[in-house]
Amino acid sequence: MAEILETLDDVFKSALERYQAGEPAEELIPVFKDICEQARKSSPAWTCLSWLYLLTEKHNSAYKAAQKAVKLNPQDPQARVNLAIAMLETNQKGIRKHVEIAQQIVMAVPELKEELEESFKDGLTRRPEWSSLQRVQAWVFD
Repeated sequence: MAEILETLDDVFKSALERYQAGEPAEELIPVFKDICEQARKSSPAWTCLSWLYLLTEKHNSAYKAAQKAVKLNPQDPQARVNLAIAMLETNQKGIRKHVEIAQQIVMAVPELKEELEESFKDGLTRRPEWSSLQRVQAWVFD
C-alpha cells in the first residue's frame, strides 16, 4: 500500500511540475482525474483538478471538485477560492462565506497568502480576461 501511495505522490508531483512548466490544462485534467480516483481523500489533488476545470471553463465539474476539496480540507484557501469562482461561474449563492474564510486564513498565515497571490497571478496569465477570478481576487485581498 505504501508503494502505491508513494507512486501516486510521485505522479502528483510530476503532474504539478508539468503544469508549472506550462503544459495545457486540458492535457492535465485526465492525469489529475486519475489521481483523484485513486486518492479520493487527497484535498490537494481535488483542488488542482478544480483549478484545471476552471481554466478550461468546465464550471460544473470545477464546482464539484472544489466542493470535495473544501470538504476534505476546510482550511485550504485555494480550495475555497476555487469553489467561490466556480460558484460565481455557475450563478450559485453562498459565495461570501468561502471568500471570508479564505480572507481569514491568508491573514493568519502569510505563506498561504503568498501562494494564493501566485495562484491569482498564474490564473490571469493563463486566462487574462477571467472576470470571476478578478472579482474573487479583489474580494479576498481588499
